[in-house]
Amino acid sequence: MTTLLPDPPIPFLAADRTAAPARAPAPPPPSPAHMDRPSVWPAAYGGKLTTAAAALQRVHSHGRVYIGGGSGEPLVLTQALVDRAADLHAVELIHVLTAGGAPYLAPGLESAFRLNSLFIGPNVRAAVQAGQADFTPVFLSEIPRLFREGTLPLDVALIAVSPPDPHGYCSFGVEVGVTKPAAESARLIIAEINPQMPRTWGNSFIHLSQIDCCVPVDYPLPELAQSKPDPLHQRIGGHIAALIADGDTLQLGIGAIPDAVLSFLMDKRDLGIHSEMVSDGIIDLVEHGAITGRRKNFLPGKIVTGFLLGTQRLYQFAQDNPLIEMRPTDFVNDPFIISRNDHMVAINAALQVDLTGQVCADSLGCRLYSGVGGQVDFVRGAARSQGGKPIIALPATALGGSVSRLVGMLDPGAGVTITRNDVHYVITEYGVAHLYGRSLAQRAQALIGIAHPDFRDDLRRAATARRLL
Repeated sequence: MTTLLPDPPIPFLAADRTAAPARAPAPPPPSPAHMDRPSVWPAAYGGKLTTAAAALQRVHSHGRVYIGGGSGEPLVLTQALVDRAADLHAVELIHVLTAGGAPYLAPGLESAFRLNSLFIGPNVRAAVQAGQADFTPVFLSEIPRLFREGTLPLDVALIAVSPPDPHGYCSFGVEVGVTKPAAESARLIIAEINPQMPRTWGNSFIHLSQIDCCVPVDYPLPELAQSKPDPLHQRIGGHIAALIADGDTLQLGIGAIPDAVLSFLMDKRDLGIHSEMVSDGIIDLVEHGAITGRRKNFLPGKIVTGFLLGTQRLYQFAQDNPLIEMRPTDFVNDPFIISRNDHMVAINAALQVDLTGQVCADSLGCRLYSGVGGQVDFVRGAARSQGGKPIIALPATALGGSVSRLVGMLDPGAGVTITRNDVHYVITEYGVAHLYGRSLAQRAQALIGIAHPDFRDDLRRAATARRLL
């Protein structure tokens, strides 16, 4: 059987995210100048201010260290940890998706650090595939439990937050989802205090009394620009948008397919957002009046999310904006919480779909590629929603059209990210296959109908061989 190899773009989280997070420029040396104002830095906590090098002296060999994720990665602290490599041995690093360059994976640091990633992002993929880093498969909604219940107890959490208000509260800013639960569970919290971190609303705050070491920094957050969908993704986006009605609540990721969907939604009204992450694409829809959240029956008027991944435009939009409701992933991604949104539409991507509806979204045969992220959380949450629609979307082919993504059987070793029992809609540029409540024969026929025409005869033969037709 031909192994499916990805054509860029390819998803790296629950929905179709087509580009790796941009590596941030090296930040300038920390400067405490912005902390000198009493109205910003409460005098009672001045003793917590320190340098990155001094703070990282509190990390010890054989410990477990969490590194904040997404654009909320503390880049100065991460580099300071790497700078201590000669003094450390067998430190386990835990993170989900990070936007930096993963300097702890550089050759020669193997005895100092071992990464255990809870999601395989582009910056760590080669190391995981080579056996130089570990991967723990887990639903995004359940990661906080790993920390809180001691399955993965954390010795240290390295985080990035906004400067404190006069009451001493800092905001986790762009990454609340996994980082806040990690910080709440760790024995020691070391925080970058960055005035360029937006102060976001929701369950997104930590008090200075809970932070052990505060390291002043001042650098722009890493950015991930919005993609420009090509005609293929526009066709997929058009099919998806046809299933979205006024007043629906959406889960959208970042990348060509979600961005293509967004371009079709300007004429919709009163859409809501409940999504593990949001990107720049929501801003135009908010300003255009398409996203208001007014018809949401659960947390109406709020864009509910766990993390923000985009450009400075998004971070400025989120600054002190009560429309944005940041929450940890055990809330945002809990399928039962998701299902409380009536008419929930979840849009996620895949690498392969077999003719019975099994979805692989995390591996290329035996080669690990990403992780489950929040895909299953939202598929199951939308399925339980009154009037909900869980959607799997993917291009019909890969490798320049030489390989079909719709296959008779998943490649050997491929993970079943979503079982055939969970799948409702599968969409390619050739149309929509509605699988829920359909027999295996009906499913095979529907999926063959949205495959690339060049592969339909082969798929019919495969279906016949499996006695599906």
